[in-house]
Amino acid sequence: MWNPDDLPPLAGKRILVTGGNAGLGYFACEQLAGAGAHVVLASRSPDKAARAMDAIRGRHPGARVSFQPLDLADLSSVRAAAATIAAGAPLSGLLANAGVVGSRRRRTTADGVELQFGTNHLGHYALIARLLPSLSAAGTRIVHVGSISHRWARLTPSFLEPSTYSNARAYATSKLAVTAFGFELARRLDATGSPATSVVAHPGLALGMLTPDRPGVAAHRSASRWRRRIMERVAQGKDAGAWPLVRATIDRGIPNGAYCGPDGWFQLTGRPVVVPAQRHARERNAASRLIDLSARLTGVDLRF
Repeated sequence: MWNPDDLPPLAGKRILVTGGNAGLGYFACEQLAGAGAHVVLASRSPDKAARAMDAIRGRHPGARVSFQPLDLADLSSVRAAAATIAAGAPLSGLLANAGVVGSRRRRTTADGVELQFGTNHLGHYALIARLLPSLSAAGTRIVHVGSISHRWARLTPSFLEPSTYSNARAYATSKLAVTAFGFELARRLDATGSPATSVVAHPGLALGMLTPDRPGVAAHRSASRWRRRIMERVAQGKDAGAWPLVRATIDRGIPNGAYCGPDGWFQLTGRPVVVPAQRHARERNAASRLIDLSARLTGVDLRF
């Protein structure tokens, strides 16, 4: 039985976590570093990253944590980060966690793409595609952070290029793209005989109001006692939400192409296990079209 409170020793493992300065990414870094991994915390903000690393070392003195500048909403930053990462020690894990939730107003990346799709999917696609030769050589576990919201999106032209903007729809589309890419990457890694593996994980319903506080880290959000009592029946904190992400990253018993999430009702809360994804998230033709689009928008092809 997997125990997220008692992880196996990870000394000698080097794991990159994008968006590790806050929320789910922070707690994934904290858990991985606490088990002895060298965690490379990728973030666009040096100040926030420094506070996150201080918080981790405060809980785990001697933890090995380092900073990697990375702005997934800027493909030039992705290119520079990939070059630095590839030149370093091999990665045993890459947790593609960073993500944004948009606003009522449509916003775009530095490259002119809708912000949520451009950051949550395209930025990670470009990073992974640029690193793929070194990831494959090292047998790296690549983990893509999806969401239960992928249930309500489709990879059709009307979703990918809608005539009107909806924040919720854009977010769900971005997370379906993340999920479909993760599953299709797993198939292609397997078909080419690569020792690298690709897994998708999701945190369930993880809320800041149920998350323990960490000094200097954006994780906990205040809420009234009655709201917390209501929500704790169907949700969990971001510390528990990070469990499926961490298990997918380090447990090689989770197979290539799997989907990891909480084992509770509707996959909202619970212990991290392999769970079913929606059938349309594994549709190969749609995933292949998505990869073709991603290569065109980023200028980076998947090369195995």
